[in-house]
Formats: sequence, structure tokens, C-alpha cells
Amino acid sequence: MSNLTIITQLTLMSISSSRELQVVQGLLFLVIYLGALTGNLLTITVIVTSTRLHSPMYFFIGNLSLIDLCYISVTVPKLVVNSLSGNKSISLTACAAQIFLFILFASTELSFLVVMSYDRYVAICHPLHYGLTLTPHVCTQAAGGSWASGLVNSTIHTGILFKLPFKGSNVIFQYFCDVPQILRISSLDVRFSEHVFLAMNVCMGFICSALLFLSYVRIFSMVLSMHSMEARNKALSTCTPQLAVLLVFMISGIIAVLGPIADKASLSSLLTGMFYTMVPPFINPLIYCLRNREINTALGRAFNRCFEYPTRVICDLKNTLKKF
Repeated sequence: MSNLTIITQLTLMSISSSRELQVVQGLLFLVIYLGALTGNLLTITVIVTSTRLHSPMYFFIGNLSLIDLCYISVTVPKLVVNSLSGNKSISLTACAAQIFLFILFASTELSFLVVMSYDRYVAICHPLHYGLTLTPHVCTQAAGGSWASGLVNSTIHTGILFKLPFKGSNVIFQYFCDVPQILRISSLDVRFSEHVFLAMNVCMGFICSALLFLSYVRIFSMVLSMHSMEARNKALSTCTPQLAVLLVFMISGIIAVLGPIADKASLSSLLTGMFYTMVPPFINPLIYCLRNREINTALGRAFNRCFEYPTRVICDLKNTLKKF
């Protein structure tokens, strides 16, 4: 125990010692964050306000956008503040909270992606039973179960990781509190417990991936057998965005779990962290808005209403002025 110490403050990675480059880095990440924030808030707002989108599929998409909004908000604002202020430290309590929330939203998103694949499977392969199978009560239960599974998973992970004491080093070679980096400075018994739990998580991940793969195989085999080109295009327009989101998230997860643990600050570590913390929340709204016809239409109606109201007010004002 002589080489172990109680650490209350951790030091995060800084790519450059130049203040100018740190400020540029902070502004770049701020733009990415604001883009993801805007895209996900727009998606949520359109789904909530448009009655035509009050269906199980869009209920899950709205939840997914909420998760993505929270997911990117766990790490990026702290990174922006640190880059602009030049402060690289984070308290142990804040680090534990960051890991807890990060795992919570990542696990919940995976659960939602599994539920969404089942939603598309029922809608395309068993359309006559869709209304009876995915009732509002079932959708609420599925959403609650997804959030509960993420909460349990993050609680266990955080409880295992933050069993003190840590080793002497307090340097994190990543711009946020990453699980592999915390494992690097943790004691041997913590590493063993976390590796066992991670192995269980990987097994569950493979089971989920197998279920997702089978669902989409059935879905696309059914889509390709459709004789109506219109029905086929409609089915593909709802399945393709979800499959793209799934692939981005799964690739990000594989990089996060199986990627090498950095032992020094480098640009590759920064880019790796960016890929699985920023890319999914930033890309998901773009995928849904570009590929989903109903969301595109609802967005168009919302923008038309926004521009139509000021124009009508100006016309009314002109007409009023003409009377005088």
C-alpha cells in the first residue's frame, strides 16, 4: 500500500501547451456542441409539437435525441471551459459524476436501439399486429426499462471504479474521465472487478448485437420481397436511418471498449475520444432529418410557420399604417 495514495484532484489531457491552439480547440468543440444541441433540440421539438409524429417509432426517436443531448453534455462543456480557461484539473467527485452519467446515457442508448429495431421489425414484418403489440403502455414500459438498465449498469461501474485508493499518478490522458484511464491508475483489485464486469457487459453487448443483426436481416429480407416500390421505399426510409445510427454507435462502442489505453497525451487519443463522445450525438439528428421523410416534412411546416407569422404581422402593420 506504500505506492497508493488518496487522490482528490485529477489532471486531464492537454494536446498543446500553446494558449492560442487551446482556445481554437475550445471554440471548435463549442461549435460541435452547439450543432449537436441544436439538431437534437429541433428533433425533440418537432416530434413533440407535430401530432402526425405521435407514434411509437417517433416516441423512441425523441427519447434517443434526448439521450444524445445529455450524452454530449456530460463531457464537451467541461472540455470547452478547460480549453478556454487553460485549467486542466477536475475533482474526483466531478470525475465520478462524469463517468456515472456517461455510462448511464451510453447504456440507455444501446437499449433504445434494441427496442427501436424491434419496433421496425413488428412494423414491417407483422404490420397487422403493430397497433396491438406496441401500445402506449408497452412503449412507456420499454422506455422505462431502457433507462432503468442504464442506471443499474452505470451505478455498478462507478461503484467498482471509485473504490479508493488509486495509484500515485493522477494524470488522465484523455480530455474527460474515461473508464480505461481510470482503470490505468486504479488498484489491482479494482481492475480485476471491473474487467470481470466489463466482460459481462461485452457478452451482453454481443447478445444485443446478435438480436439487432437478426432483426435487420428479417426486416431487409421482407423489404426486398415487397412488390410495391412505394412500400419498399417507405420501409427503407424508416429503417436506413436507424441502421446508420446503430452502426455509428456500435463502432464507437467497440473503439471505446477495445481500443488501446493511451499512456501519453496525443492527437490520436483526442480523435478517438471525439469519435465516441461527439460523433454519434452530432450525426444522429442529421441522419434522421436527411433520411426521414416525415421528420423532413414536419420540419418544413415548422419553419414555414415561423416565417409566416412575422410576415403576417408586418402585413397587418402596413395595412394599419395605410388607414392613417
